[in-house]
Amino acid sequence: MPTASKSNTKSSRKTGSRPAVVAEYPPQDALSLLKEDHRKVEALFEQFESARKSERKQAIVKSICEELTLHAALEESVFYPALRDVLTLKKDQALLDEAMVEHATLKGLIAKLESEQPDASYYDATVTVLKEYVNHHVKEEEKEIFAEVRKSSLSTLELGQTMQAAREKLKRKFTH
Repeated sequence: MPTASKSNTKSSRKTGSRPAVVAEYPPQDALSLLKEDHRKVEALFEQFESARKSERKQAIVKSICEELTLHAALEESVFYPALRDVLTLKKDQALLDEAMVEHATLKGLIAKLESEQPDASYYDATVTVLKEYVNHHVKEEEKEIFAEVRKSSLSTLELGQTMQAAREKLKRKFTH
């Protein structure tokens, strides 16, 4: 099969036609996209807990921090603003306010971890506290905020597409 793929690419070059542009990721519902991020970070925390070598711990924490930074930026720039427009009840706005405060706390813990080595005092404890904050945030978001989103008029598929495009831009921003 790889041979056929190569010859198709060559033949499309010879004829001057361009291969069809295929999206890097299939369109995904916004809530599924965020849940996928949540599960990925949970798995990284589990890896950290079983890691023994400092280098491995540091690599895992780096991945955790990168994933959380990207995820928070995505929620703050796209997801939460979209929700603010459709979730008009005071209790829903309060949930979004609380989520933003949680993000600020997470960012502080991330900055602390990014500036320390795994053998620093309280490094493992800081990771544990970060995990606890993330778990609290995820639980509240998935049970309360997502429930309100499902009841709203918001198109989670359209929002997911917007979020996927924003994620690619944010990835480029954070890697340059």
